Amino acid sequence: MCQNPNPNSAPNTDPSTSSPICSPAPAAEEQRRLGDFGKQALVQDLARRLSDADLSARVQAAREVRKFARASAKSRSTFAVEAVVQPLIAMLPSPDRDAREAALLALLNLAVRNEGNKDKIVKSGAVPHLVELLRIGKNNLRELATAAVLTLSASTPNKPTIATSGAVPLLVQILAAGSIQGRVDAVTTLYNLSSCEDSTNFTLPSEAVNPLLTLLKDCKKYSKLAEKTTRLLEILSRTEEGRNLISEFGGSILTLVETIEEGSLLSAEYAVGVLFSLCSNCREKCRVLILKEGPIPGLMLLTAEGTKKARERAHDLLNLLRDDSKKKRVVSKELEILVYDIATRVDGPMKAAATAKRIMEDMARRDKELSATKLHSKGCH
Repeated sequence: MCQNPNPNSAPNTDPSTSSPICSPAPAAEEQRRLGDFGKQALVQDLARRLSDADLSARVQAAREVRKFARASAKSRSTFAVEAVVQPLIAMLPSPDRDAREAALLALLNLAVRNEGNKDKIVKSGAVPHLVELLRIGKNNLRELATAAVLTLSASTPNKPTIATSGAVPLLVQILAAGSIQGRVDAVTTLYNLSSCEDSTNFTLPSEAVNPLLTLLKDCKKYSKLAEKTTRLLEILSRTEEGRNLISEFGGSILTLVETIEEGSLLSAEYAVGVLFSLCSNCREKCRVLILKEGPIPGLMLLTAEGTKKARERAHDLLNLLRDDSKKKRVVSKELEILVYDIATRVDGPMKAAATAKRIMEDMARRDKELSATKLHSKGCH
């Protein structure tokens, strides 16, 4: 099963330690012995060696920065000075693979769990080089670059810079063909970028639909990964091309219905949003596809215990799924039984009658609101 990473964490890709970000290393004890004066001398020494003409000296200095940055939060602040950060960024486009990897790991460890360092690294010009590594990097380097972009994208000020850097299409490529960890990191990065304050900065290519649906199909529906995946699918469902690709993907409707039934409150909210978008824009085609997967119990349950937005969307989708020829009829006994059964599961048999009554009244109220909205819309034309 796919698992969701911490947005600030990196993948387990370092060949020497199985993780580029580890628990405090022996460097922590070494720094305690140094004291503040010794640390400043060490920073100056590393800065000097990072600018050395000898490549091997620069690589070794970068590895030491990584080692000290792993030691503690205070160390990350101490070593993230311009004289250290700039030479590390300058190593990213190096033709030497070891130099690129050492610089990536050093920057990644300086950035983790330190918002100031993330912003400093982006302002110092790291993003274009990271994007290039996403483009041309292979295997471990590309995965490390993805992890670095993920870490930097967790800081709000960095999102517009990354979203407009050309990284998004490359992350979608990784989403489609990367390793499991790379795909999960790509989803999390895209999710981070989707919350840009200026939405015009973030455009998600429709090519993301199929790999996102594949991930959602395979992962646990209540996981954080499912929340992020369904959020991105909801964004894609706002365009005609996105809706067409979602409806044409084999098993997509069933996967979304399962997410409504088994997912977290947010996953269910996003999933019902996707189905509502499909049905409201192409009711004749999508109504049959959705009903075929048996969504009614999950939607009814969502009207009782979903988020406010999910309850509204579930009501609206249920109305779209109704048979037009039966809209004006009195609610059938069949529906009453279904509502009572759901109420029993939500609140138990003792409170089922009251809960069922509230659900039915809520549905009737929503119907009236929709009718009033339609009448108002007609009157405006």
